[in-house]
Amino acid sequence: MKNIYIILAHTGTLLSRLIRFKTGAEYTHVSIALDIHLNQMYSFGRIYPHIAFIGGFVREGVTFGTFKRFQNTQVSIYELQITEKQYGKIYKTIQYVKENRKQYKFNILGMFLAGINIERTKGNCFYCAQFVKYALEKGNVDTEKLPKIIRPENFKNLKNTTLIYKGLLREYNKASRG
Repeated sequence: MKNIYIILAHTGTLLSRLIRFKTGAEYTHVSIALDIHLNQMYSFGRIYPHIAFIGGFVREGVTFGTFKRFQNTQVSIYELQITEKQYGKIYKTIQYVKENRKQYKFNILGMFLAGINIERTKGNCFYCAQFVKYALEKGNVDTEKLPKIIRPENFKNLKNTTLIYKGLLREYNKASRG
């Protein structure tokens, strides 16, 4: 068996505060990580930490990018135990998107429409929650409890997850070691 991690985050950026205000959601972003230390964390989000609307596939980290810029990012981290085969499929999906990132676009319109319960899907176009759900589905993870119009908050309902940390992202690795 292997573990992957679903990271629900609220950075406190203007955009995340706007989304929180509109939806009432505690978290406004979601990432998927392939390791407990979050060294292999991926999503669709800001490519440049200072520019909200230029997005795409991103590798994220506590010590670089958007999360470094927004030091008070609040998170809930969920652990999901999966089979080696599922892990391999998720890993391959992420690697494929990573290697072909220029073919993928940020679904900014879809992100806003999800906030008012309207679905917008378009080929190789994702916002954060769509991408994480896509990766899980490619890995044959049971996403039955997740709605079709997906938001970061919905991952709290993902079957067989365990909340392993809640707090500041910058404090996570200290907490997991200690």
